[in-house]
Amino acid sequence: MKQEMNKRPTLLELLRSDQLEFLMEAHNGLSARIVEETGFRGIWASSLSISAGLGVRDCNEASWTQVLEVVEFMRDAAPQTPILVDGDTGFGNFNNVRRLVRKLEQRGLEGVCLEDKKFPKRNSFTSGVQILEDPEEFAGKIRAAKDCQNSGNFTVIARLEGFIAGIPLHDNLDRADRYYAAGADAILVHSKQNTPDEVLAFAEAWDRPCPLVIIPTTYGDTPNQVYIDAGISMVVWANHLVRASISAMQDAARMIYEQKSIKHIEEHIAPIDEVFRLQKVDELNRDEQLYTPENVHSNNEG
Repeated sequence: MKQEMNKRPTLLELLRSDQLEFLMEAHNGLSARIVEETGFRGIWASSLSISAGLGVRDCNEASWTQVLEVVEFMRDAAPQTPILVDGDTGFGNFNNVRRLVRKLEQRGLEGVCLEDKKFPKRNSFTSGVQILEDPEEFAGKIRAAKDCQNSGNFTVIARLEGFIAGIPLHDNLDRADRYYAAGADAILVHSKQNTPDEVLAFAEAWDRPCPLVIIPTTYGDTPNQVYIDAGISMVVWANHLVRASISAMQDAARMIYEQKSIKHIEEHIAPIDEVFRLQKVDELNRDEQLYTPENVHSNNEG
């Protein structure tokens, strides 16, 4: 495991890269392995997607320990790729944040993103009032996260939800400045407009030596060169694998239900051998030759 950890880049290295970097959403071990195999240099452990996978709403209905269990499976499934955990608001006050960071580090996770909304949070794209945390209270969470981490490479990103809540640019800049002073390794600027105008205005006004991260879910048709020109360091594709899987499962379930047969579904889905490959069943078969009593006995006799 130590060799594998040394091979993969850190999130800090990605944030400080001289090129625009991309994180791809994953929500369980299987999707994390697929993201790694595809070639992405980082994984976003999305709270929306993890919640959806558990069948609950993205408003802290899944407990932090349930999220921790999921991301531990993701870590094991994608050992070569750094994972940034969507930590919502930190699941409480500064003390809850400290415990979350310690547990993430114990499981080999490289970073956490914390958003400046009140706990329990509400997903940024749902209707309803978005209640922001007091900026000094949230800055205290960032300081606590940085003070308790053991690894110098563990990354804490402060996520600005001010545009989501409807506050103006200057207030968002003030909040970001406080979070940067508290030790945030990067600022994630979030917007749900269908253009990148808000995040670009923020990037133009931001003058701190602190990387910027965006989640262009609602303005995904913007050319990447726009982000590069604005000095954005990282783009997060935040929910697309879980949405793709939902469509695929709905189509498959409907086809089987309507036809009352699996005769025609095989051409539309992955073969069972691909499931076994992603589960690394071949590794188990190989190791059985080394460790099961009957095989060990026969090998010794040989």
